[in-house]
Amino acid sequence: MVTAGTYRKEKFFDTPDHLQMLHDLLFKAAQEFDWRLQAWAVLANHYHLIATSQRHPTSLKAFLSKLHAVSARAVNKLDAARGRKVWFQYWDTQITFERSYLVRLNYVHNNPVHHGLVENAAEYPYCSAAWFARTADASFRETVSRFKTDRISVRDDF
Repeated sequence: MVTAGTYRKEKFFDTPDHLQMLHDLLFKAAQEFDWRLQAWAVLANHYHLIATSQRHPTSLKAFLSKLHAVSARAVNKLDAARGRKVWFQYWDTQITFERSYLVRLNYVHNNPVHHGLVENAAEYPYCSAAWFARTADASFRETVSRFKTDRISVRDDF
């Protein structure tokens, strides 16, 4: 699981165009580095993702470095703010227990609700909730949704 935050928690990705751009670049970088996204939530000043890489698990740093460099240049171009620092830091956690994985899936899918952006995460176009609802087996969706997220430790003070 990865959480990344913008510099000084600034909302650099605060428009639909900016959010869509970051969302698209996330997918492009994930594909380039052969990471499979399991859950994601892209917000104005941070993002969360859960991903796996069977062939190149040591490429996480390169994957995120590329995402941050390309997205910073792109948002700075859109905002005419050349050279502005966009990303602050990222935190990653290797999930080793199934229960931890399931609760974090639920947390990331529902992160837009956690931040008060929508009442139903599936309505937020820059997260995985609608995709998960469409593609996951009904029993798996039900299992994931039963996990309470109020007691997990995830850096999310944005």
